[in-house]
Amino acid sequence: MVGPNEAGKTALLEALQRINAPEGVRPFDALRDYPRSRYNEDLQIGRLEPDQIPVASARFELDSVDLEDLPSGFEGATGFEVTRYLDDHLESELVGGLELEVFGDELSQSLDRMAAHVREQTAEARDDGAPGPEDDLNEILADWHIGFTTIDREKAQALREWLDSIAGSIDEGNEAEEQRHNRLLDRMRIPDAYGTAIDALEERLPVFVYYGEYFRVRPNLHLGHLARRVEQGLLDDDRYDYGNVCLLKLLGFSARDLANLGSAQDPDDNSEAFETYRNPLDERGIQLNAASARLTREIRKVWNPSGDRPEADTVRVTADGQYLKVVVEDELGVEIEFDQRSAGFQWLVSFFVVFFAEAADANANAVLLLDEPGLSLHGLKQREFRQTVSRLAEGNQTLYTTHSPFLVGSDELDLVRVVEMTDRDKGTEVHTKVTASDSAALLPLQEALGYDLAQSLFMEERNLILEGLTDYWYLDATAHLLRAAGLADLNQQLALIPATSAGKVVYFATILHANNLKVAALLDSDNAGDAAAKQDTLVHALGNSRILRTGDVCPGTVKAPEIEDLLRSTLVDVAKSEYGRDVATLANGQPSRPIVQILDAEIQGFSKYSLAEAYIRWTQDHSANDFTDEERAAWGQLIDRINRALS
Repeated sequence: MVGPNEAGKTALLEALQRINAPEGVRPFDALRDYPRSRYNEDLQIGRLEPDQIPVASARFELDSVDLEDLPSGFEGATGFEVTRYLDDHLESELVGGLELEVFGDELSQSLDRMAAHVREQTAEARDDGAPGPEDDLNEILADWHIGFTTIDREKAQALREWLDSIAGSIDEGNEAEEQRHNRLLDRMRIPDAYGTAIDALEERLPVFVYYGEYFRVRPNLHLGHLARRVEQGLLDDDRYDYGNVCLLKLLGFSARDLANLGSAQDPDDNSEAFETYRNPLDERGIQLNAASARLTREIRKVWNPSGDRPEADTVRVTADGQYLKVVVEDELGVEIEFDQRSAGFQWLVSFFVVFFAEAADANANAVLLLDEPGLSLHGLKQREFRQTVSRLAEGNQTLYTTHSPFLVGSDELDLVRVVEMTDRDKGTEVHTKVTASDSAALLPLQEALGYDLAQSLFMEERNLILEGLTDYWYLDATAHLLRAAGLADLNQQLALIPATSAGKVVYFATILHANNLKVAALLDSDNAGDAAAKQDTLVHALGNSRILRTGDVCPGTVKAPEIEDLLRSTLVDVAKSEYGRDVATLANGQPSRPIVQILDAEIQGFSKYSLAEAYIRWTQDHSANDFTDEERAAWGQLIDRINRALS
């Protein structure tokens, strides 16, 4: 789930947790949890009661294992829906299969006829004024409403008891009434079976575990002190102790067990006493080693899954007397205290410790709700952690919120839900499609797609950086015509990369050069191109031989020529056809003035983009023979220089 701050993502996760929260999570509190702006109107003056306000619902698909636990008749059920209300009670409903009956006219009439028949059969034996079967029935149905009241297990039980009480008063010779009685009994058994099915599925309801604070495992702790705090209930500082308690749970020991082992006295000088002393210490060492190996495997899967050397090295949990220590051993065999590693590495190890420690308890078959995981991880590590989330989701369905584009996969947009709140009266909205009225809500998605697009820059070994998109159009279209005419052949293995401006050429060049790719840059010979060509960073990255200038091949006497000046005569014809304005005489009379300046001054509404688009259309109906001799020579030289620079 992505969205801006204050959109309601955390509130959404906290509400979902209450569907079936772990032990110790506080229940809903209407005063604190209900929207403050509506509290007085809805609750304080009594218009609504907390038991009438649904807060969070979840619908689950049923698999074959779930259906095996259901009574006969419910094989057609396809889903299970639960809703938690503000007073914290839970209501459940089956989707598909047999459904609970709503009290209707037909059932009401059948019950009235049944009561009338019994009243007739018992009239002589009943004292005047004594309550009859219809009175008992009316008491049961007093708060039932036709078309609205659903007959649940409790209501069906009351009717079933009434039907059992009148069974002996039915005329044995009246087959119609006996059949009516049996049909009514059968109908009242369905809610009981429905309730049994609900009970079975509620037992299987997964726990929703919310992670809002990610507890850290401390690098060292005193076992005796921790054991006393656990036994005396003094674990007030959860942020400190919780990670350590989870670490011990993962190891399979209690703090007291490890503390006692650390206090073992040296044995007497006999083999039996030595074995008694050694065995528990060996058990502790073996379990610590096994837990360390497991942690190391899991961390290496995500810390450097594609690298040659596992950056995670080896995580070791060791114990010496009352002292439990977590260290990381590098490839040199040097042990470094856990808290000396990066904050991101500490976070990742702590996450796995807490998660695996609870896997057999709260996390078993749980739905995980992660609020902003991996904030301290580098962007690329966050992308790797996303793979970890996918692995966790194989056993634990996982929902997480994020602002990071690296935790949003461009190949997983079907899994993204955009969260926004544009109007506080309307509240938080969760979109099922990748859309939002506030562009800020889509920022992580845009950044994720942008990153993937940027990665496409590194796909070719040879790269030519151009100042802008129009430069790309001119070079690409002209090279096609010259190649078709056999006059020049631009290397087709080149990647042509427009940088949007001369000033940004240096950034593209530096990044591509840092990835060990061959890079050259083509710059105009105007002021912007001169400024870019003189940047030390660009010269250092490419060298002078790979910084190409339009002025080096431009014919004539144009001062500060741009790429358009390599097609000066052709673009005069294109402009005449496109804009209906002939500037040939002016261009010939001012040979040192760039052609773009002339066209911009003489043509209203002129733009470099529209001129370049018109040129592309021109090339579709023309060939290289339509260029002037000077233009063919200039472009032939330019293409030759590009090929040699990136050979």
